[in-house]
Amino acid sequence: MELKIKDITLRNIQAYDLPILCEIYGSTRKEELEKGTNWNEEQKRLFIEHQFSAQHEYYQKNYLGGKFYVIEKENVTIGRLYIDFFYEQKGIRIIDITILPEWRNKNIGSSILNEILNKATYNNLNVTIHVESFNPAMELYKRLGFQKISETNGVYHLMEWNATN
Repeated sequence: MELKIKDITLRNIQAYDLPILCEIYGSTRKEELEKGTNWNEEQKRLFIEHQFSAQHEYYQKNYLGGKFYVIEKENVTIGRLYIDFFYEQKGIRIIDITILPEWRNKNIGSSILNEILNKATYNNLNVTIHVESFNPAMELYKRLGFQKISETNGVYHLMEWNATN
């Protein structure tokens, strides 16, 4: 299944992308580390590198059918999209979508998500995503029609978009 988004390029990640992918991952943890720790910059950097490496390895091993993309606009890497188009033969699983902070709120994430939902509708597939309860993107998912179907530890919400709605 191919995604086509106006003015956005999705390309398969390569080994040389790992540093920018780590930076993208780190952008999701920045506020948490600034408010929740008294670590110096080196400690924060090492933590982010370790966590990114563990997450990346987990995704590669556990989503064997997954597609792992770098999101580019005007030849600049602006985010990542990890997606499994036929997750457990039931539907599309958005494993991760992250846009760098300076590129957020520019309709990029919405455009990508709308293209995924269009493909899901055409193929009669549901779409799921895990999202933390405090993630600002939660409102975007709700606006697009995702509904919470389960919760883990009061923090992680499994949300689903139903192709028949």
